[in-house]
Amino acid sequence: MKKSMKKLLSLGMAVAMAASLTACGGNASPSGTTAAETKAASGEGSFKIGGIGPVTGGAAIYGQAVMNGIDLAVSEINANGGINGAQIEYNFQDDEHDTEKAVNAYNTLKDWGMQMLVGAVTSAPTIAVGAESSNDNMFQLTPSGSAADCTKFENQFRVCFSDPNQGVASAQYIGENKLATKVAVIYDSSDVYSAGIHDKFVSEAANQGLEIVSDEAFTADNNTNFSVQLQKAQDSGAELVFLPIYYSQAALILAQADQMGFETQFFGCDGLDGLLTVENFDIALAENVMLLTPFAADAEDELTKNFVEAYKAKHNEIPNQFAADGYDAVYAVKAAAEKAGITPDMDASAICEALKTAMTEITINGLTGENMKWTADGEPEKAPKAVKIVNGAYTAM
Repeated sequence: MKKSMKKLLSLGMAVAMAASLTACGGNASPSGTTAAETKAASGEGSFKIGGIGPVTGGAAIYGQAVMNGIDLAVSEINANGGINGAQIEYNFQDDEHDTEKAVNAYNTLKDWGMQMLVGAVTSAPTIAVGAESSNDNMFQLTPSGSAADCTKFENQFRVCFSDPNQGVASAQYIGENKLATKVAVIYDSSDVYSAGIHDKFVSEAANQGLEIVSDEAFTADNNTNFSVQLQKAQDSGAELVFLPIYYSQAALILAQADQMGFETQFFGCDGLDGLLTVENFDIALAENVMLLTPFAADAEDELTKNFVEAYKAKHNEIPNQFAADGYDAVYAVKAAAEKAGITPDMDASAICEALKTAMTEITINGLTGENMKWTADGEPEKAPKAVKIVNGAYTAM
């Protein structure tokens, strides 16, 4: 069915739902869960929320942060009475940023009795799991899966901006704040995340008076030596280099730019979050790097200050935006669940039908956006933000 029919169908199903609810599956014990798994409650009176993301492997910084953010939100909610008076039982599975392992993780969570899914973390696994969750009519809210197809189906929503939205918002931010007029782009053409942002950035750049003076790609098979791309950017007179890529490649690019004496501005998206934690990376090279991100740990609002304090106390580190995405995702589930009036004895499909409508009716003040709302297509509505790395820390711009 077309996504534009989502809300209409959900309203119709909600009427029939009361007559068709069945008890959820048995309380199978979670298997293969991480050490950080939160088990706030057990028994038939609890909601079972699953999570999927890379806890190990090359994208582990993202998955660990989301897992920790979810863990903190679950602990807070359970301590304050749970959802509609019921506690949350939480089980997070490692997918290693691999699509096949993500689907295996999803099936493990189904066997455990999952009723709602917060995941996956990265785009390709989120898309792969989405095909399964759609067939099962399982509610799926990804904190950070940003590819367009991460909300392809009616049961899928996201907390972060989509790749196309990040590309447009980045061009608008650079243009409106007059950061540069001549821009070079270095991106990974083999990655759906990077290519998606790149395409929309390039198309919006013209509307913002930005000249793309160099547009160079690399692939997963050639992602360690960027001398050619950097030389073309330097020769073109680029005043800013846009990097819609992940932090591991960005660290190499910054180091190689320094080695060749290329002094310019660098601007990226949420994939650059994690740059300051790359092993053996000289964080001085990241000074003044800018990135479009919905969260800055140094923000002065009470919600952010309390979150950072609690996160540091529990995990002994400063949270990044992925931790904030995970935290906001759980509170969005809570708000939608309370709006819909769901109960733990409902099965996953009935819960999904209720949440599809409720997600379009709630508004939350989260770490990643004030007055956040969701469209029937699963997209968040919130204002974009940017941060700059100053003295080794993310600073709100």
